[in-house]
Amino acid sequence: MSSAPAPSSPVAVLSVDDARRIALRAQGLLGAPDRRAGVRGVLRHLGAVQLDTISVLARSHELVPYARLGAVGRPAVEAAYWGHGTSFEYWSHAACVLPVEEWPLFAFRRRRYRDRGHLWGHQVSPETYRHVLDKLRAEGPLTSTELGGAKKTAEWWDWSDTKIAVERALAFGDVVCTERRSWKRVYALAEQAVPDALFGQDPTDADCVRTLVAQAGAALGVATRADLLDYHRLRAEELDPVLADTGLVPVEVAGWGPDGTAAPAWADPAALAAAPPRGRHRTTLLSPFDSLVWDRARTERVFGMTHRLEAYTPKHKRVHGYFAMPLLAGGRLVGRVDPAREGRTLVARQVSLDSARHVGALATALREAASWVGCDAVRVEALHDERLRPALEKLLAV
Repeated sequence: MSSAPAPSSPVAVLSVDDARRIALRAQGLLGAPDRRAGVRGVLRHLGAVQLDTISVLARSHELVPYARLGAVGRPAVEAAYWGHGTSFEYWSHAACVLPVEEWPLFAFRRRRYRDRGHLWGHQVSPETYRHVLDKLRAEGPLTSTELGGAKKTAEWWDWSDTKIAVERALAFGDVVCTERRSWKRVYALAEQAVPDALFGQDPTDADCVRTLVAQAGAALGVATRADLLDYHRLRAEELDPVLADTGLVPVEVAGWGPDGTAAPAWADPAALAAAPPRGRHRTTLLSPFDSLVWDRARTERVFGMTHRLEAYTPKHKRVHGYFAMPLLAGGRLVGRVDPAREGRTLVARQVSLDSARHVGALATALREAASWVGCDAVRVEALHDERLRPALEKLLAV
C-alpha cells in the first residue's frame, strides 16, 4: 500500500462558501447552462453519468442533464447517450455512461479485471466465451437475450452462462455497450464499435489514472483526496503516485476538517483562475445518483446535508422516502422530495424543507419537474410542516 502524498503548501485558502460555489460551477449548476453543447456536453464535462434501474420521476441518467439544462426533451436525452458511437457504458463511479473518448482511460481497469479472470459467478468455459464473441462478430450488436438468454431461471440473479460470458467480455474490453434498447444492454465487439483511433490506444495504468484524476478534479472543482478517489472509484495505490502530476493544485478549505478546521484539498487551476463564481443558480430536484451528491461524505461536507438513498431500507424505517431527491435552490440543498407519478399527476409523497422561505423554490421545482415528465398536476401528500401547505398549494396552482 502506498502512503498518501505529503501535503504541499497550499496555493490558496478557500472558505467553505468559496468551495461550495466552485463545486456548483464545476458541476454545471451555477451560471448559464451550455445549451449548445447539450446533453453530450454535460456528459463530456462530468466525465461520467451514473446509471441505475430505479425509475420514479425518471431514470437517474435522464435527471442529470435535466438538472443542468432544464426541460430538455427526454427522447433527446436518450438519443444523446445511445446508439451514435459517442458514449459507452462501463464501471466508473458505478455502472456509468461515459464519453467514448474515455475508452482508452479505462484500460487500467480492463487489465485488472482480465488479470482477476474470475468475475460474476462461476467460471464459464472458453468455448462459451468464444461462442459469444463469434456470434457478435457474425451478427453484429445483440442483447443478452438475443445471444441466447440472460437468465437460467426466473430469479433475477441466476445468470445464464451466456450472460456471465458477455458481462465478463464487457469487463475485459472484448465487448462494449454503446446502446440500450428498452433498458437492455446491447453488446458489440469493441474492435467494431470503438473508433479505431481510440481502440488502438494502450496507455499505461499510471497515464490512465493520472488523466482520470485530472478529469475528476475539473468536474468537482475542488476536492479532497477521498473525493478524487471516489469519483471513478480508484484505489489509493493507483491515485497516490500520480496525484502530484495531474495538474491539480493544493489548497486548503476552511471548515472541511474535523470540528470546522481547515482541510487539505486539490483544486482545478482553471476554477481558481476564473472570476469568482456568480450568476444563475439552478432550482431543481437532484437524483440521489447525481455526481453533485453521489458521494455522501462530500455532500455533508460541502452542503451540510446528510443524505442517504432509502430505496433499499425497509419502508417503516425510512425517514425521507423511497427515492428522496434533494432540492437545490440558491446554491444550497434546502429540502427533499420523494416523488411518484399517478397518471398525469406528479405526487410528492413526502416533502421536507429547511425553512419556510424555500416554499417558492419547492413549488418552482415541482412544477418544472411535472411539466418535464408530462404531468399537468401536482399533489403533495406528507408535508413535514403542514403550516406551509396553504402557501405551497397557492403557488402550485399558478
